[in-house]
Amino acid sequence: MSRKEGEIDSIFSGLFAKDEPGAAVLVMRGDSIIYDRGFGIADMETGKPITGDTMFNIASVSKQFSAVAAMKLAEEGKLSLGDPVSKYFPQFEAKFFKCITLKNLLSHTSGIPDARPRDDFDFITTATDEESYYYMKYLDHLNFDPGTRYEYINPTFQLFYTIVPRCSGIPFEKYMKEKIFVPASMPRAVYFEAGKRIEDAAHGYRYDSSAGWRKFEYGEEPFFATKADGGIYTSTREFVNWEKALRKCTVITAEDRDEMQDEKIMISDMPFTGYGYGWFIERKPGYPKKVFHTGNNGGFQIFAGMFPDCGILYLIFANRDDWDREAVVSEFDTLMEEAGWLSR
Repeated sequence: MSRKEGEIDSIFSGLFAKDEPGAAVLVMRGDSIIYDRGFGIADMETGKPITGDTMFNIASVSKQFSAVAAMKLAEEGKLSLGDPVSKYFPQFEAKFFKCITLKNLLSHTSGIPDARPRDDFDFITTATDEESYYYMKYLDHLNFDPGTRYEYINPTFQLFYTIVPRCSGIPFEKYMKEKIFVPASMPRAVYFEAGKRIEDAAHGYRYDSSAGWRKFEYGEEPFFATKADGGIYTSTREFVNWEKALRKCTVITAEDRDEMQDEKIMISDMPFTGYGYGWFIERKPGYPKKVFHTGNNGGFQIFAGMFPDCGILYLIFANRDDWDREAVVSEFDTLMEEAGWLSR
């Protein structure tokens, strides 16, 4: 083990005890996995440890998959990212949906507010994509003019649960499996559904001072069951194949991949950072361009980042949400810089 690998070990072994929920951590440089380790427990009932094959709910990191599906359909001429939302949802009554494009949905610049009803606990814990965005039918205001500002909300991505099948003629889950996951060599990747058994799945946990670690996932977390904005289960080792597929243009072209990973709008409260289509882009002084996304769903707290110019992919998939992700990622970045892994 190299000195830097030992330092990475020290970061995560200090965060995640062996007998508690933890994380799978992986670094790929070029085509080689140079760090791959699990910390802690995937299932507190069975004591099964976390490994690189443990399946995690990657939450909003799932957005890039929905965005790639939209881009692929655009490549095939089945939709245009310049299409207005009204083309696919004529039932939405407000005229402003004629001015909101699919580009706005993908970049969080639509102005659509997150007005999902939250006064019914059963609804918010079981709602599907279609049920979650239903409020848009009667929406009568925007938070800002489309394209003028950034505001991260989930319902705009939930619309792709309907857009993808309307354009492809294939149900959303089947399309994602056949056209995205399988071509990208991700045969185990699957969307959460209540009652569905997912082999090697971690549970998400939250610590309770009176009861200890308790599951915090479907039934406790609002909108856990939606798919197009989050909900994919996959492993760190399988996610490696996703990165390789993007690099090799297996699913979409290099031109479109680069377009998606280029900022469309800057984010006022995230220094040096903008949003593309399904990815954050950071251009921090002294560092190469970083493309990443975070995800939170129940007890799952996820980070998936890459330095494209350096051939670096790094992943932290955790099944607990009580650690400081931003501080850990910053420390991780520093270690990789010192190790020379971020050389261009």
